[in-house]
Amino acid sequence: QVQLVESGGGLVQPGGSLRLSCAASGNIFSINAMGWYRQAPGKQRELVAAITSGGVINYADSVKGRFTISRDNAKNTVYLQMSSLKPEDTAIYYCNANLGVATSSGSYTYTGRYWGQGTQVTVSS
Repeated sequence: QVQLVESGGGLVQPGGSLRLSCAASGNIFSINAMGWYRQAPGKQRELVAAITSGGVINYADSVKGRFTISRDNAKNTVYLQMSSLKPEDTAIYYCNANLGVATSSGSYTYTGRYWGQGTQVTVSS
């Protein structure tokens, strides 16, 4: 019914930049918040950044000043611009959305939390 598809991961040298994108599609009634999480090997998944439909933004302390989250509501897409990347940013990055699901006729059914499949970001020289 609902899909989140991420793109933009890859290998980058320390100090470099990458831009991640995540597009939500399917039977979407509305999107409340979208965000990015990451999980490094042997570590728990952690919030990187999130943005509400009203534009309220929250960043993890470790990425403040280096990462920028934004969204295009018309395209149901959220972006993560990552700059000054460090080796410790290496992880699988997951897109997350809290959204209302619609019926085929467009009526609201329920609100659920959805995840993308993840995209690998590797920061290494």
